[in-house]
Amino acid sequence: MNTPPIHSDAFSVAHASGGDWQELTEACLLSLGKEAKNCNLGFVYVSDSLDEDLHLILKRLKAATRVHDWVGTIGFGVCVSGAEFFDRPAMAIMVGAIPQDSFCILPTIGPDDRDLPKEVLDWARAHNPVLGVIHADPRIPGLEKIFARIEGQTHCFLVGGMTASRGAHDQIAGEVTNGGVSGVLFGGDLGAVTGLTQGCSPIGPIHNVTRGRDNIVLALDGRPSMEVFKEDIGELLARDLNKINGYVHAAVPIKGSDTGDYLVRNLLGLYPEKGWISIAERVGVGDQVMFVRRDGAAADTDLKRMVEDLKSRSGKAPRAAFYFSCIARGPNLFGPGSVELRTIAKILGEDVPLIGFFANGEISNNRIYGYTGVLSLIL
Repeated sequence: MNTPPIHSDAFSVAHASGGDWQELTEACLLSLGKEAKNCNLGFVYVSDSLDEDLHLILKRLKAATRVHDWVGTIGFGVCVSGAEFFDRPAMAIMVGAIPQDSFCILPTIGPDDRDLPKEVLDWARAHNPVLGVIHADPRIPGLEKIFARIEGQTHCFLVGGMTASRGAHDQIAGEVTNGGVSGVLFGGDLGAVTGLTQGCSPIGPIHNVTRGRDNIVLALDGRPSMEVFKEDIGELLARDLNKINGYVHAAVPIKGSDTGDYLVRNLLGLYPEKGWISIAERVGVGDQVMFVRRDGAAADTDLKRMVEDLKSRSGKAPRAAFYFSCIARGPNLFGPGSVELRTIAKILGEDVPLIGFFANGEISNNRIYGYTGVLSLIL
């Protein structure tokens, strides 16, 4: 059920799968053993079959480890160094021993909270945070506005994932919570680097929206959007549009990106009789849209590129790593056998403590992505 922990000089990771909440918690604690001694920060991710047990899990972890500050949430799956556990009971735990003033718990920030708590703002002014690991409730509207508020008041780069659950959507930020955005901020005395890898590749050029309303794209480059869409996807798929479900998506290029970054958005509707398409993003005249497809081979290549780049940029062995992957990735894109996480471990190092989960949307630089993987290293 459990395996020996992976640890660095400051962080240790343990995991367990295939049991109820008590069995998994005890297995993780047994695996950590003395590694939890003198730790002051913990992360816990659980699969959504344990969604009703989060209060009990947190209570037991606090009692057994004496760690007061815990952060975490629920996903369709969890991941650790070299392994993923998808759509089955599983738990991943990371504990760390770092200076107490090197981090600050971010309590739940909701749509109506204009300012962050005073203690968070005071800490941010004193410690210049470089990275925020956050979790968001996908049921809450205006999440990107909340991200912008947090970034604007802390000047912190945000990464993380949206809770993925068929039941409760709870998070942990010192205590069990929900209804907004929560997590932890890391101070400037800790180094951090972050990368993003795409799971979809472009199948045509970038188009300009010449007519659009809300999430309906009426015209691209002065032509009916449906006509442009069929041209991009090719004659074979255009003959049977049912075949594109879950395979072809829209993408919105990020303005000012020097890396050609884009946000993948689902197609909500195709209207051949009207010549329109609708996408899961509000668009207007002057915006840009392109079409992409899920591509396992291209995703594997881009994943390796991202990890190699981060390894080169970090300049030394990471003390810890956080990975947030889309629920449409993992075994759904790369196949069985923890291919995605084994690829990361092979390049980054199998002895790097890594923890994360499969999310209902990935967060990087204050934006919500889809079909991506976000990897952050603590140095």
